[in-house]
Amino acid sequence: MIDRYSREEISKIWKLDSKFQYYLNVELAVCDAYAQIGRFPKDVVKEIRKKAKFNVKRIDEIEREVKHDVIAFLTCVNESLGDLGRYVHVGMTSSDVIDTAFALQIQDSAKIIHKDLEILISTLKKLADKHRKTLCIGRSHGVHAEVMTFGVKLCNWIDILQRQKENFEQATEQIRVGQISGPVGTYSNIPPEIEQIACKNLGLKPARISTQIIARDYHAHFMQSLALIAAVIEQFATEIRHLQRTEVLELEERFSKGQKGSSAMPHKKNPVLSENLCGLSRVVRSNSIAALENVVLWHERDISHSSAERIIFPDSLTLVDFMLNRFNNIMGNIVVHKDNMLSHCEEFGGIVYSQKLLLKLVEKGLTREDAYAIVQKDALDAFNNHGNFKKDVTSDKKVLKYLTEKDIEDVFNPHEFLKNIDKIYERVLG
Repeated sequence: MIDRYSREEISKIWKLDSKFQYYLNVELAVCDAYAQIGRFPKDVVKEIRKKAKFNVKRIDEIEREVKHDVIAFLTCVNESLGDLGRYVHVGMTSSDVIDTAFALQIQDSAKIIHKDLEILISTLKKLADKHRKTLCIGRSHGVHAEVMTFGVKLCNWIDILQRQKENFEQATEQIRVGQISGPVGTYSNIPPEIEQIACKNLGLKPARISTQIIARDYHAHFMQSLALIAAVIEQFATEIRHLQRTEVLELEERFSKGQKGSSAMPHKKNPVLSENLCGLSRVVRSNSIAALENVVLWHERDISHSSAERIIFPDSLTLVDFMLNRFNNIMGNIVVHKDNMLSHCEEFGGIVYSQKLLLKLVEKGLTREDAYAIVQKDALDAFNNHGNFKKDVTSDKKVLKYLTEKDIEDVFNPHEFLKNIDKIYERVLG
């Protein structure tokens, strides 16, 4: 089941009424800072906290006239404050409110993404533990290579996700910055102490320097971390799609009771959830390009970034939250066809044991070139003629000259491929 609650929570952060509440939180934090350094009476700030209100419809009404959203917001708030309004927005510029509030929205959204990542990694760890010794074929270039286990495949996914979690945490911490520095960032009408106090009370760090806005490389880096999460989910989803192909059928998305796969073909069971994730990944990656474009602004500030950010940030955060929950749902209910995995390891009489045979012949005294020629001949004969590699090997006089029947049985023992699996698990899972 998809965690709908999580998606609703993250979208709520980016609704208009929520955005203006973040604006108000920033303004109130600045008022508190002024009171802390003795510039504003504490009882006045307490009264402001009680009375300060806004109404989205009223803000829209004012904005239609003034054509400025922050002025519209402040005008609306001041209507609830009366004379106390003179203590609000003192020495500040619009970007102090917008960028600091934006940082708070990003931080609150990131908490949800972080939790999603932890839940997904936990799901994959349980699945990896269950399938530690589940034999499957490893592929290179899409072609059978050697025997591995499904659990090892999952360990690779876990390692990738853990790395992306660390990357996301680093990007989230880096963007945990606010600014209260006034026009062009020179603190011309506001003390730097106000920024330090207000940011601390909001759970942010003051930007070391701001040019009326917080530099957009912060935001581009954060968006790249989201794009990477989306990209690796697509990587995993693509693997599921390949492994659900009829001629492979090693994995399968759960097909629920009453579900239908095609309007025309009743037999169809399609990997629709994984396909959906691949499509959504493209949207998140595209949004990250817009974030890179936003780095380039004129002089100390312009607002060419603003319109794009109002779309790409809520959309990307909501999408990544959705994708992580959907993929967790897929993996929590994935159907593993162990028999098919095993049978693919034995196709053409186990031609994937060719390297084991090659090494055994070299160990017995053949040159690598001569051993390779013998093994390749038998392997390709089995492959090209739908034959049996093991059978060919056991009747090949050139092989029998060096290997006993027991040697050959040892070569074709699948568990020989698993002797270092536990070491891989120890590295990845501890």
